[in-house]
Amino acid sequence: MLHLFMDKKPWFRAKSYGLGTGRPIAWQGWVFLTLHLTLVAGVALLGRIGPLHITAGLVLLAVILPWPIYRKRTQGGWHWRWGGNR
Repeated sequence: MLHLFMDKKPWFRAKSYGLGTGRPIAWQGWVFLTLHLTLVAGVALLGRIGPLHITAGLVLLAVILPWPIYRKRTQGGWHWRWGGNR
């Protein structure tokens, strides 16, 4: 099962405008996005028992940590797009 996550095909479509990742185009992208959102929500909920500044730092870390995977798996990579084929 792990070999299905190791293929070189893109998981996400590039955004039409701006920088970053668009919607998932493969089931691996949907699974990864779901796990990422679950991680962020879980860290936010578990962090409620501690100080706010630590919780905010952990949530920020949970948001930023997967960015290299999104970048690697986005069709065409991450760069600024102006829409169309410019």
